[in-house]
Amino acid sequence: MPNLFESFTHSTGIKSVNFHCSLLAILLALSSYRLLLLDREDPYHCHALLRTGRWLDGTHYQNWQPDGCMLHSYKPKEVTECFRGRRVVFIGDSVTRGLYYGALRSVNTSITQEDQPKHSDRVLQTAGGVEWAFYWDPFLNTSNWNHILSDSPIAPTGKLHKPALLVVGSGLWFLRHTVPLEAWRAKADKLFEASLDRQNIIADEIVFLPVEMPVIEKLSSERRNIKLEHVIQMNTYALQKLDSDPAYQIAIPSVNNLMTVGAEAETTDGLHYSEKFMSMQARVLLNMRCNDVLVKKFPFDKTCCSEYPKPNWIQWLFIIVLLVWAPIGLYLDQHPSTTPSNWTRFFPPSIYLMPLTVFGYSIVLIFLADRTSLFTKEQKQFDGWIFALLNLLALAVGVVTYQVSDKGDLGLLNREQTDEWKGWMQLAILIYHYLSASKISGIYNPIRICVAAYLFMTGYGHFTFFYKKKDFGLARIVGVMVRLNLLTLVLAYIMDTDYLSYYFSPLVSMWFMIIWVTMYVGHQWNDRLDVLILKIVGSAALTTMFFKSETPLKMVFAIFNRIFQTEWFANEWAFRVTLDMYIVYWGMLAALAYIKVKEFKLIERNPETWKKTLRASIILSFLGVLFFFWFELSQPSKLVYNHFHPYISIIPIASFIVLRNSTAFLRSVNSRMFMFFGQCSLETFIIQFHFWLVADTKGILIMIPWGRWRALNFILSSLVFVFISNHVAVKTGQLTEWICNKQSSKPKGNNHRPTNTTQASDYIPLPTINNQPTTSSVMSEEVDHVKEEAERTLMAVPSADRGRMGEVWGWTTEAFDKKLWFRVLVLLGGLWLLNLLYPSHAASTGHILPTH
Repeated sequence: MPNLFESFTHSTGIKSVNFHCSLLAILLALSSYRLLLLDREDPYHCHALLRTGRWLDGTHYQNWQPDGCMLHSYKPKEVTECFRGRRVVFIGDSVTRGLYYGALRSVNTSITQEDQPKHSDRVLQTAGGVEWAFYWDPFLNTSNWNHILSDSPIAPTGKLHKPALLVVGSGLWFLRHTVPLEAWRAKADKLFEASLDRQNIIADEIVFLPVEMPVIEKLSSERRNIKLEHVIQMNTYALQKLDSDPAYQIAIPSVNNLMTVGAEAETTDGLHYSEKFMSMQARVLLNMRCNDVLVKKFPFDKTCCSEYPKPNWIQWLFIIVLLVWAPIGLYLDQHPSTTPSNWTRFFPPSIYLMPLTVFGYSIVLIFLADRTSLFTKEQKQFDGWIFALLNLLALAVGVVTYQVSDKGDLGLLNREQTDEWKGWMQLAILIYHYLSASKISGIYNPIRICVAAYLFMTGYGHFTFFYKKKDFGLARIVGVMVRLNLLTLVLAYIMDTDYLSYYFSPLVSMWFMIIWVTMYVGHQWNDRLDVLILKIVGSAALTTMFFKSETPLKMVFAIFNRIFQTEWFANEWAFRVTLDMYIVYWGMLAALAYIKVKEFKLIERNPETWKKTLRASIILSFLGVLFFFWFELSQPSKLVYNHFHPYISIIPIASFIVLRNSTAFLRSVNSRMFMFFGQCSLETFIIQFHFWLVADTKGILIMIPWGRWRALNFILSSLVFVFISNHVAVKTGQLTEWICNKQSSKPKGNNHRPTNTTQASDYIPLPTINNQPTTSSVMSEEVDHVKEEAERTLMAVPSADRGRMGEVWGWTTEAFDKKLWFRVLVLLGGLWLLNLLYPSHAASTGHILPTH
C-alpha cells in the first residue's frame, strides 16, 4: 500500500522517507538539546516534581502533571515495600496533619481523622512494619521536635529508629498569633543546619513544607491576622536559603501551593483543602522518596526523581547486534574486492541486510524512547471532545481517500476490505489508548468489539487457508508464528518486559495454534460437513473447559515459569482469553458457511430466496447494531459488560459484515488510508507500547522540549510513529522469509498482495502472512555459497581432526540451512538460553536527592 504522505511529498519534490527521516532528525536534535542543556541541572526531574506542574483535567483536580515526567499512583503494596520496617514522621500544624492522612490513604483508604482530637499526636502501624507518626507541634517547640533534631539512631544500622521520611510543616500559627517572623526563621534555620550532617542526618529524606497560601476572604475572624504578604515572605526565605547552598539536603514541595491556584472553591475555611488535594500532595512526596528506591521493572511509569536502570548485558547484546551486525554486512557486500571470502558466512544474504538494518535501528530508537531520558514522558488525559474530534477526523480522511476497484465486485471479506476493517479499528484503538478512554464504559465496550473483530478475522482467515490449501506443514506454522511474534519477542528482551504483556501477539498466536490443531486432527475428514462442525464444537468445548477451570492453566504456567524462567500469571491470561472465548469459533463457522454457500451455488440456484434473505439480514443487522449500543450503554460499568461480552460480541460483528457487504458497490469500494493502517495494524499495536505511548502504554511520548504544546507534539510524534510502524511491518515480513529460509530474489514483505479475487478469498486477515513453501527442502544460491565457504574453512584444520570436525560442522550447517525443524529447535533453544541467563530485577543502588 503506497504511503499516504506520497501525494504531499511528491508535489514538493521530497521523498516520503527523506521527509520522515528529516523530521525524526530534527526531533532527536531538539530532544538532545533539552536533555543536555535545558535539563542539565535537573536531569531526573526532581526539581520539576517539587516546583512545577499543571492540572490536566481542569477543575476536576485528579490528574496533576509535573513538567516532563510521570507522576506514579502508588498502590498500598508499593508504599509498604518503599518504607518496609521504617518510620515515616510528620510534625507540625493542621496542614501537615492533613498531608499525613493523605499519605495514609495510599496505604489504607479507610483511615480517616474523624473522631480524633485535633491537637493530638497519632502513631499507626501498617503492613510491613511501617510506623506512621504525626506529632502536633505548630510552633516546633515540643520535646518531639527537640528529640528529632538531636536524635541518633538506636539500632546499629539506624534502619528502625531514623525516619525514612521526615515531613515538617509550620508557619501559619506564627502568623495567627502574631509571633515575630524571626522566631519562625530560627526554627527553619535549625532544620536546614540539621540537614548538613550527612553522616548523622536526622532522616533519609527531609521535607520542609511551604506555608499554605490562604484564601483571605474565607478566613475566620481568629485567623484574620494571617497576611498573604507574610506567607510569601516566609516561602521566599525558605526557597532562597535552600538555593543558596547545594549542601542542604532538604526538599521543599512548593508545588503544593501551585496546585491550589484557582481552586478557592475547594476550601471552606481558607486554609484546609479537600482530601483530593492532600492525597495528590502526598503522592508527590511518595514519588520523590520511592521512585528511585523500589525495584525498577516494567511498567516504567515512575519517571520523576528517578534514574532509568542501566541496560543489562543481554540488552547491550541486542543493541550492539541490531546496530552493528547488518550495517557491517552491508559494507562488506558493497566492497567485495576488499572482503575476505569467508567473512560473508557470518551475515544474512545480501537482500536481507537492509531490512535487518532498518528493523534494528527502529528497535533501538524505540528503546531510547522508552528506556532512557532522551524524550520526556507525561500522563494521559481523557477529553471527550478531543476523542470525538480525532475519530471524526480519521473517518473524514478515510472517506476522502476511498477508491473503487477496477475489478468490480471483490467478494465477501476480500483482502482490501479486511485491511480496511483492521485499519479503522486500529485507528480507533490507538486514539482510545492515547486519551486513556478505557475509564469510560461507553467507549471501552465498543473497543472490546474491535478486538473481538480481529479475532473473528483470525478464525475466518486461518480456517479458510487450512480448509482450501490443506497445508498443515511445519513451514506454514513457523511462517505465521515468526511473523506474529518476531517484533514482540525482540521488544520483550530489549525492553526487559514480559512476552504476555504484549497480549495481542500471544493471543492470536495461541488461537492460530488452536485452529491448526482443530483442523489437523482428523484432517482427512475435513470435507465432511458433519465431522468439521463436530470438530469445531468439540474444540470450543475443550478450550472453554481448560480456561474456565483455574487449575489446568495454573499448572501449565507453573511448569513454563519453572522451566523457561518466565513470569506468566494464569489469572490474567485466563481473563484475556475468556473475554473473547467464542468469537474465533464464530469466525471459523462463518468461513465454513461462506465456503459451502459457494460450493453448492446456493445464491445462483435460489436468487429470489437470496434477495429476500439479504433484505431480512440487512434489517436484522440494523437492529443488531442498535441493540448492541443500547445494551452496552445501559450497563452500569464495564466490569458488568465484560460478563456478557463473550456471548453478544458476534451480534455487532455479524451486523457490520452484512451491512458492509450488502451491495456489489460496497464490496468494490475501499478506503486507502484505512487499508494502509490495516496492513501495519500489528506493528502499530505493538510499537505503541514504547513509542507514541510510553511507559508500557501508561503515558505519552513528548518528542519536543515544550511539553505543554501537546497538540503539536501529537502531530509530530504521530507522523514518526506511523512511519516507523509501516517500515517495521514491511521489514518484519521480509525477515520472516529469511528466518524461515524462504529465499527470494526480491522480498515481498508486508505489501505483497493477491493479484485476483480468487487469491483474495484465501487471504489470511490477521496478520499479513507471506505464503510459505509446503516443504523445507529448497535451498538458495546464498546458502550454497555459505556451505562452500564453510568447507574451505574446514580445509585449514589439521588433517587428524578434520574428518570428525568436518562431519559435525557439515551436518550442523546443512541441517540448519535445509532442515526447518532443526532451525526452529536452534532458535527456540536460543530463546530458552536467553531466559535462563537474563539478569533478575535488582534493587536500586541508591536514591536520587532532590535538585535545588
